[in-house]
Amino acid sequence: MKILIYILLLIPISFLGQEQKKLEPKLENISWISGNWKGEAFGGITEENWSTPSGGSMMATFKLINNNKVSFYEIEIIRQLENTLILQLKHFHNDLKGWETKDETVDFPLKYITKDKVVFEGMSFEKVNDKEMNVYVDMHEKDGTTKTIKFNYTK
Repeated sequence: MKILIYILLLIPISFLGQEQKKLEPKLENISWISGNWKGEAFGGITEENWSTPSGGSMMATFKLINNNKVSFYEIEIIRQLENTLILQLKHFHNDLKGWETKDETVDFPLKYITKDKVVFEGMSFEKVNDKEMNVYVDMHEKDGTTKTIKFNYTK
């Protein structure tokens, strides 16, 4: 009986080692997002290009192509904000007319970072390997529900 109890006590300890350690909120810890990523979503082709960290930020452009025409663009940044990171973006129609007002951005405060994951409130990035990444975006539906959309990207 003592052996069984000892084994049961060891099981949770072994699982703790599998949980990823949370990293400091620094751009260097998410530099794996950098690169030219392509995928499919919303019935079309998506492209997202992330810069390497510089000047206290990372910058990206996004576009969705449906039927050989751009449906919309986004400009995105992840920037250092005091002791944390924030992801901000703006949407644009295919003629570069903005969706948001001039001074408005869509903001995603950082929740946490691990070696292979960056989780913001409403958007997260997951490193599958050096050539593949998943991005999860919470989309707010008209009926008040939230639906999470998965973007699978490859370099």
